Order: sequence, then C-alpha cells, then structure tokens
Amino acid sequence: MIELIAPDARYRDSWLEAAMEFDGAHRDGVGAEDLDLGQLRDPGAFEDFVERLLADVLPGSPRKQGYVPCTYLWIAQWDTILGSLAIRHELSDYLFNEGGHIGYSVRPSARRQGHATAALAQALPVAKALGISRVLVTCLEGNAGSRGTMEKNRGVYEDTRNGTRRYWIDAG
Repeated sequence: MIELIAPDARYRDSWLEAAMEFDGAHRDGVGAEDLDLGQLRDPGAFEDFVERLLADVLPGSPRKQGYVPCTYLWIAQWDTILGSLAIRHELSDYLFNEGGHIGYSVRPSARRQGHATAALAQALPVAKALGISRVLVTCLEGNAGSRGTMEKNRGVYEDTRNGTRRYWIDAG
C-alpha cells in the first residue's frame, strides 16, 4: 500500500534513485524540473531542495513567474519513494488549459501497479482540504496510463486542448 508523505531529506537516496530512473525524461509533480541531480547528491543541497518544496505551500514564497502555490507530496511505499505529486492551489491560464491542479509521476520500475491511481485518490481529500472542490487533471492525448488513472478516479473528460486531455474530478 502506498502513502503520500511530505518531502523529507531522510529519503534523499531513494528520491535520487527514483529520479535517475526517468533518465532525463519530464516528470510531473516534482517541483525540480531544472535541478541538477548531481547537485542534489549533496545532503545540504537536498535539504535546501526539500525546504523549498515545503515552503511552496505559502502564497508569499518565492517562485518562478506564473507559478502558483503548491503542496508537494511524495508517493512512498515503506521507505521507498515511488514518485512525486503536486497539488496546485489555483489555476493559472496555462494550468487551466494544460497543467491542471494535480500533476504526478511514478518511477518507471513502479508503473502499472496501481500506484498512480492510489496516489491520485489519496490526493483528492488533500485538495478538498485546500478548498479545491473540483480538481482538474490532465494528460497528453497518447498517455493511456494517466488517462486510465483519471478515469478510475471518477474523472469526467471535458475536452482536449493543444494535445492535452482535460478531466474534472469532484474532490468529495
């Protein structure tokens, strides 16, 4: 059984192992799209990274232009990090059209085991507690795995924009 946990520096080795499995491919829900994994091997740099993720929940935290406050969570099973998930507290124009409220990624070796479906289900009550009653989730048109994850979580397809499928889920 997986659980969503707050980012924590004690999981550095497992987080790095998971990140390396992506071999440079895009990962949703990480909060570190432009970070150098080599730098994060340093315990101090990883602690700083975790602190930035935890602080991003605050509206006044520094962030890139166009980015919104976000709750970052890690998908874990025992002491192994299986992936990352981000709950964006509001929708910018880009997020409304393509990114959605929730983004997630599961390390390649842990895919097709129901972890993304379970993680999204666990994220919905968190979103509701943040005041998000209807959650927008998206995936690329050809991403059958994410499409299935959204549909298993009661996602209702609205439309496709710029090659991105958009689903709405009642957060409960």
